[in-house]
Amino acid sequence: MSPSEFFKSQIRTVRGWPKAGVNFRDVTTLFHNPQAFRMAIDVFASDCERRPVDIIAAVDARGFALGGALAYHLGKPFVLVRKKGKLPYKTISESYQLEYGTAAVEIHMDACKPDDRVLIVDDLIATGGTLLAAAKLFRELQGNVIGVAALIDLVELGGSQKLRAAGLNVHALCEFAEDE
Repeated sequence: MSPSEFFKSQIRTVRGWPKAGVNFRDVTTLFHNPQAFRMAIDVFASDCERRPVDIIAAVDARGFALGGALAYHLGKPFVLVRKKGKLPYKTISESYQLEYGTAAVEIHMDACKPDDRVLIVDDLIATGGTLLAAAKLFRELQGNVIGVAALIDLVELGGSQKLRAAGLNVHALCEFAEDE
């Protein structure tokens, strides 16, 4: 079994949730398996050794589990990319499009220094909107966003293509097609 197949086997698909026609990719099953979780963090850490990072950032909320573990493993600062209105200090925010409306994410104004190399972590890449918004925030603070890392790439939704078009390196441990 390839590493990609292994990670894919550790993720549960919940059909018809949160609404009919949606296949929800549930990463909590991977988090529940210590070997799989450790392997995911080790793969991401190995990638960081080839492309050094100064800061690990993670997107609300499942990204926090991955990003926190990776930051701890690497001994790097950890930054939370939160939904708007959840951070207590001075923030900057960025809006992005959802299927039916908009949402916004934010980071603290002191989340990074100019030229800090930032890796943004999330559980999955769908349309790319949240990760692009997060990258814009760090770039606004003059951080150098070296890429994004995720467990899953939902390729058919086009997010990874948008992220690459924005100059970001994309590292996903596995891919899912909508019909899987």
